[in-house]
Amino acid sequence: QVQLVESGGGLVQPGGSLRLSCGASGFTLDRYAVGWFRQAPGKEREGISCVCSLPSRTCSTTYADSVKGRFTISRDNANNMVYLQMNSLKSEDTAVYYCATAWGCGYGTPQATDFGLWGQGTQVTVSS
Repeated sequence: QVQLVESGGGLVQPGGSLRLSCGASGFTLDRYAVGWFRQAPGKEREGISCVCSLPSRTCSTTYADSVKGRFTISRDNANNMVYLQMNSLKSEDTAVYYCATAWGCGYGTPQATDFGLWGQGTQVTVSS
């Protein structure tokens, strides 16, 4: 079965860290760019980061301004995984986080309409 599965969410205090994982099954993830999105209650889904399938002059890793300098996206193609390291978490980072695949990262923040396969999401709650 072709699917993406996110994990690593949970409850963390402000200033804390979490690492989210996105695992692929049924296909090889290294052929695709992978994006991370989040959706807070009552808000639209927000693209926060994207990593290219391979290093390329035509594709660059992207971050939303809201997470730049705090979040780091990475991938481990050997294990079919993509990660999102989240540091200095704030209450406004509370949301359900999703990973998704696309043919490229595009320009600027990831746009949900460019991404086809989605995971089920993992909840991140930042609260004291």
